[in-house]
Amino acid sequence: MTGPHPSGGQRRVLYVIACGSPLARHVGRVVDLAQREGWTVCVVTTPDGAKFVDRAALARQTGHPVRTHYKNPGDRDVLPSADAMLVCPATVNTVNKWAVGITDTLALGLLIEAQGLGVPIAAVPYTNEAMARHPAFQASLERLAGWGVRVVFGDHVVRPHPPGTGDRHAAGFPWDAGLAALRGADRPVSPVG
Repeated sequence: MTGPHPSGGQRRVLYVIACGSPLARHVGRVVDLAQREGWTVCVVTTPDGAKFVDRAALARQTGHPVRTHYKNPGDRDVLPSADAMLVCPATVNTVNKWAVGITDTLALGLLIEAQGLGVPIAAVPYTNEAMARHPAFQASLERLAGWGVRVVFGDHVVRPHPPGTGDRHAAGFPWDAGLAALRGADRPVSPVG
């Protein structure tokens, strides 16, 4: 992408979806990086992701409320439409549900709908080495990548850590990796189907 500004000069909108990982405490770092690249950023969390983030601080940082749950029927949308989405950190739970089309959270509903619309999406999983080896997780990553999701995962990105040590390895997380994967995504990917 030449930058997040379309020809009309409006800033493009990036949804950062934070899942239930202690790493989500630091999601403001990727928000800051995206804003420096010119994105308007909105944060959406999974219900477990909401346990880790500072909603008020993120709302101040982005200028938008942090969304976690589906809106009530008849309520207006409070976030602008997304031009791209970044799932960071992505958990095993969210990746596996996403890959089979489960929409039991707002985050998953947005991802599945965006994928059907051809919105560019990148995912940066953060998990321990035991969970990373599970065959369902590996198959889910492959399935999502096959559908055009820019999956950023593996030892070359961030080595999965031993169980129970995620906080000790969080400092080395490459917050810019997902944004880099979205660069060059100046047009939608082919919708699934």
